[in-house]
Amino acid sequence: MQERLRISCSRENLQQVRDFVRGFLLAAQRSDMVANQVVLAVDEVVANFIIHANGEDHSQVVDLLLVLTGQRLDIEIEDHGRNLFLPAGQAPMPDLRLYIQQGRKGGMGMALVSRIMDQVEFFERNTHTVCHLSKLLA
Repeated sequence: MQERLRISCSRENLQQVRDFVRGFLLAAQRSDMVANQVVLAVDEVVANFIIHANGEDHSQVVDLLLVLTGQRLDIEIEDHGRNLFLPAGQAPMPDLRLYIQQGRKGGMGMALVSRIMDQVEFFERNTHTVCHLSKLLA
């Protein structure tokens, strides 16, 4: 089973991404809990591409590919922006006490993605940034 989606780089399209991922997983008869976790991970990566890599330039696009083979879910998120966006894949879990003491906001997203997904990998393909996420579903 596989599905594709292309969106322009606007925060307004994040709900469409969430609905797309949730619909795909529920159609594959996966639990709400699994769907919610994966939606959170994909939403974070797509938001990073939209905001940090493309500066919300509506003329740029992001492609999503979801592939479910047996129990393995593979997701590719490809950014077509002009800048490569290659953050470290395995983000360490930040010290939550320190974050609270400092009143920090943000910076936890990729740590959550790394905890939710089994594999997080960023790489370059044809001058585009690609994020590959994978997870074995129960």
